[in-house]
Amino acid sequence: MTQHTDLPSDLLPTTVRKFFAAHIARDADTASSFLAEDAVIVDQDETFRGREETYAFLRDAGSEFAYTTEQIGAHRVDDAHWVVTVRLEGTFPGGVAELDYRFALRDGLVAELVIANHPA
Repeated sequence: MTQHTDLPSDLLPTTVRKFFAAHIARDADTASSFLAEDAVIVDQDETFRGREETYAFLRDAGSEFAYTTEQIGAHRVDDAHWVVTVRLEGTFPGGVAELDYRFALRDGLVAELVIANHPA
């Protein structure tokens, strides 16, 4: 059962909010502008490093599927670490997924993003 948190989107750091909005809109140019030069993105155990790899990931991730994204939770770990939980529904295998986007911020940018299944 999914537990929704009480942290509304407007209480997330601006960088996280704007990155996430661009990522959901599949706007890789804008989303990548919120990443540090040496950013790392880990998605389901695949790692992307630096501008070129992270941009390619943001541009191509999920492009073969149609899906909707709904934020169902968010919380602050500490000043530099935030987690946004989303529910995806679409044409990908299984049709439904709940994922945690774990952000690590540095100097106002996303230094690391780990995307993983949300624990049941």
